[in-house]
Amino acid sequence: MKRFKELIRRLLRGPWADQRTYYTVFVAVLLVPNLFLCVTEPMPWLGKAALLLVPGGVWMGLFALGGRPGLPLWCLLPVLVFGAFQLVLLYLFGNSIIAVDMLLNVATTNSGEAMELLGKLVPAIVGVVALYVPTLILGVVSARLPDRLSDAFRRRSLWRAAFVLLVGGGAMVGARIQDPAYRAKYDLWPLNIAYNFTQAVDRWQRTARYAETSRDFRFEARSERPDTLREVYVLVVGETSRALNWQLYGYDRPTTPLLMQEPGLVCFRDMLTQANATHKSVPIMLSAASAEDYDVIYTHKSILTAFREAGFRTAFFSNQRPNGSFIDHFGAEADTTLFLKAPATPGEAAAEPYDEELLRAVDALLTDTSSGRGDSRKLFIVLHTYGSHFDYQERYPAREAYFRPAVYESVGPDLRDRLVNAYDNSIRDTDRFLSRLIGRLRALPNTASAMLYASDHGEDLYDDRRNLFLHASPIPTYYQLHIPCVVWFSADYDTLRPEARAAARANARKPMTTNVVFHTMLDLGGIETPYRNDSLAVSSASFRVRPRHFLNDHNRPEPLDRLGLRSPDIDMFRRMGLDFPAR
Repeated sequence: MKRFKELIRRLLRGPWADQRTYYTVFVAVLLVPNLFLCVTEPMPWLGKAALLLVPGGVWMGLFALGGRPGLPLWCLLPVLVFGAFQLVLLYLFGNSIIAVDMLLNVATTNSGEAMELLGKLVPAIVGVVALYVPTLILGVVSARLPDRLSDAFRRRSLWRAAFVLLVGGGAMVGARIQDPAYRAKYDLWPLNIAYNFTQAVDRWQRTARYAETSRDFRFEARSERPDTLREVYVLVVGETSRALNWQLYGYDRPTTPLLMQEPGLVCFRDMLTQANATHKSVPIMLSAASAEDYDVIYTHKSILTAFREAGFRTAFFSNQRPNGSFIDHFGAEADTTLFLKAPATPGEAAAEPYDEELLRAVDALLTDTSSGRGDSRKLFIVLHTYGSHFDYQERYPAREAYFRPAVYESVGPDLRDRLVNAYDNSIRDTDRFLSRLIGRLRALPNTASAMLYASDHGEDLYDDRRNLFLHASPIPTYYQLHIPCVVWFSADYDTLRPEARAAARANARKPMTTNVVFHTMLDLGGIETPYRNDSLAVSSASFRVRPRHFLNDHNRPEPLDRLGLRSPDIDMFRRMGLDFPAR
């Protein structure tokens, strides 16, 4: 503290003791995110001009209103914080503003995940600290200087600000003419951040009211099969696993050697996620919601309730922490709910188990002969894994690291080989997990069982010249969209319903999206309900191909050819033999 005060005293006496200097510096610093966005964002050139001129005019006028620019600077602290956030995201994704889903990702990301990521973003963090912390210090100096901006300087600045705003307003009108899709609330930083923040708050509040808004919902579900038949169905929700790195999908590394040997496995080659953020992608798989009709998620219950109504004993086991999203609400609908990473008591450090621990919970349920709620002969289990979520090197025991070297202290294109090795090791861990789960289901005597696995979304791994990393970017990429999806049938299930495997094989190469998971599980389980749509069930001969959509940041369905996918993404669609709308 003494050193800080001494620094302030030196600045007050030094060459920086000039409010006009601070005025210029503060305007320039506040425009740094805008300068970067002008380079990264696809918008008409007049929109880029407006991106600089309109906020620039506002900052020029604001800092000229008082005699000491440091005072309004500190009032703009939230803008500086969002500016730092924006620059870090640009470092990660290479483009895109702070989106609604990014804000919700912050709200639904636990501290462990945050620290794993922040620890690998040292260059970006150092950069924003070097930019904004000195600026805030100079703001303190400006606020304490005895002199003020002269009245003449302030008048000139206000006139200049008015002129800049006028030109910027004209640029906004021109941008709308150049591109009818241009909107200030979407494209003008930081106005778009304010708009997205309000949208994020609204969604969070609507999610929090889910128990109330869905209270009276009923599936009116019943089982098509006799009560005497033992049935076990498992839905495994993967995390951040992309099809490109699965050996089953043609990858040239042995990442799924055990699943490759499973004769009863059907692999769906052209499955795309409908959302690239967990808090939206997983609920789409667990409910009747889809990109085309997402708002039903606020009033409809999940697939766990459908199976419960039909007389099944249900369980939701997660290797992730509760985060207040729909995943938590849906999980609570099960007869048995377990979050492995939830602290047992407040303040207790959360455990960090591997996905393998989920099998212990499954074993306990399969051998449980207590009556409980529902008939233990009929089980429906949802497993939410941690899969390949960053930090990849933490997702498997070190002794299981097949691809080496797989240790890194930071992230960046220069470390891609290590990151990919660790990521591929996490896929091998998923392979072991699924193989052992299938082994347990296969060993059940006289039991019709089936398992469906699908990942919630994929991941960018510095795959091309764009140097993109992670997921949840407002504009997805091929790597975030194309996910693995497999289904396994037991011998007893084949005897019960052989047409399901035949239909799955017939549909294996057809284009589909993750909204089919809900309807497929209902079909596999023989759950009759008005909300089941067999044209969306890949295990049904009634399955029909339909145009594919992605749920964008503002929860609107966007067709693939309007997502903003770049040529490298479209080239990957072609290379992988995936369906893509004709240009």
